[in-house]
Amino acid sequence: MSEDQVGSPRRYPRLPRRPRGLPLRAVAPNAVTALALCSGLSGVRFAIGGEWERAVAMIMVAGVLDGIDGRIARLLRGESRFGAELDSLSDAISFGVSPALILYLWSLSALPRLGWMASLVLAVFCALRLARFNAQIDETEQPHKSAGYLTGVPAPVGAGLALTPLFFWLWTDEPIFASPYLVAPWTAFVAILMVSSVATFSWKSLRLRRNIRFEALAGIVLLFAALVVAPWHTLSAVSTIYLALLPFSMASYARVRRLRASGGSAREPVPTPSA
Repeated sequence: MSEDQVGSPRRYPRLPRRPRGLPLRAVAPNAVTALALCSGLSGVRFAIGGEWERAVAMIMVAGVLDGIDGRIARLLRGESRFGAELDSLSDAISFGVSPALILYLWSLSALPRLGWMASLVLAVFCALRLARFNAQIDETEQPHKSAGYLTGVPAPVGAGLALTPLFFWLWTDEPIFASPYLVAPWTAFVAILMVSSVATFSWKSLRLRRNIRFEALAGIVLLFAALVVAPWHTLSAVSTIYLALLPFSMASYARVRRLRASGGSAREPVPTPSA
């Protein structure tokens, strides 16, 4: 007998431990993202049935879910590359494809060629915006982001802006807002804003002064109450205010560029509400 046979037992190399599966903290944010995707697609289903209020509501629900999935991931430390890719896919469908189809079924189908072209532009430009965002996410030199601004209109906001004529039509019942001659150029305009290099305010960079935190909380409560009582009036007003703020965001970023060019501060604090 050899020494191996009579001595201590032969030792085999330890196999690497297999992962026990995806942790629950990574599943939760991805589930919220999947719900946002389901909500956006459900909007198309309601639009096919002519239920325009429910169709728009589904897009709004998708926007809310899209706003919280990332925070849930950071809170649970469940960020992953898979979640980032799923989020981009969900955004492209919920805020690009679904609004485009809703607008086409509601108004743009009256102009089959021009209307479908406008719908395609909205869907494709939304996808292009998200692709640009993903391509630049690891770049260290991002002038807009470093200054607290976004490049172009974000996808959820773009979906809301594209649906603005539908918001007005739902509470005014005026035929002008459903005219494809208005909706088609408006849809194309919003699509261009999404892929543009326009500097827009990022609410994540906003900092409230301590003496107006109570007023800000009261404003949020009033906004929520307005959405419950008069959702279409409120969404119309929010869209109008956002568009009115675009020149101010462009002017504010222009000041930041001038400061950087003159060797001043690299980042100008984003304006905060005053009492």
